Amino acid sequence: MGLTPAEGNAILAAHFAPWVLALGLVVEEVGEGSATLRLPWSTDLAREGGALSGQAMMAAADTASVIALSATRGGFFPMTTVQLSSTFQRPVLGEDTLVRAEVTKAGRSLAFVNITLSASKGVAAEVSTVYALLA
Repeated sequence: MGLTPAEGNAILAAHFAPWVLALGLVVEEVGEGSATLRLPWSTDLAREGGALSGQAMMAAADTASVIALSATRGGFFPMTTVQLSSTFQRPVLGEDTLVRAEVTKAGRSLAFVNITLSASKGVAAEVSTVYALLA
């Protein structure tokens, strides 16, 4: 199974809303049940004070989860987020963020994913998601 980065980017283009695509996410690596996306820095995604907004980070984490879960089955399939929990640890200022998603368990109806968002100064946020698998 698994996916290539090109296949992951094709999933982004085909299955995500225009506002998610506007984040500029790029799939850089995909493994068996894992994915690393790059969230390019943009002042459009910064909040007051110049740090990357939590909303952009959560959307990136949720998106990386879908790519990692797709890698477990070799392609996109219907799923939906049922839980997303985040802990912010430090701001990201003026640089790209790497978003690494690891599937910890993919059952028949539920899947669990841990996501780490990091930049040059280390971990910026840790996120966990639970997905309902619909097919």
